[in-house]
Amino acid sequence: MPSRDTDPLISFSFSLDVQGVVSGFFTEISGLGSETEIIEHKAVDPTGKDFIQKIPGRTKFTDVTLKRGITKLKDIWLWRKMVEDGDIVGARKNASITMYDQSLTPVARWNFRNAWPTKVSGPQFQSDSNAFGVEELSITYEFMERDQ
Repeated sequence: MPSRDTDPLISFSFSLDVQGVVSGFFTEISGLGSETEIIEHKAVDPTGKDFIQKIPGRTKFTDVTLKRGITKLKDIWLWRKMVEDGDIVGARKNASITMYDQSLTPVARWNFRNAWPTKVSGPQFQSDSNAFGVEELSITYEFMERDQ
């Protein structure tokens, strides 16, 4: 049975594409969003009563955190190394996160402008565990939009 536009999307898999620097699938993504600061302005209405007028201030975008099982690829580590080496201009990349359904059909996409990695962390090692190692990438960016 086909889904309707109002049906919630099932998040099955996510991919990240960073202008050829990083591309791959991730199992968990958090932090997609934006918020606008609130400026409180004290004002007086025509009857002389004080009130607080709330005015939108600057908009900021929240950092995104992605997690995936560790592989032999070092793509996110090399991207982060650019920042560590002071090459922030070279590290700034446009990126996209795509969400796929169970048939691997793209169902949603977020595009980022001037993204760069703020943090990379590797797996926690435990010799008596059967869990796979997870690496984590945090990115910040200047603008984000959902286009699908």
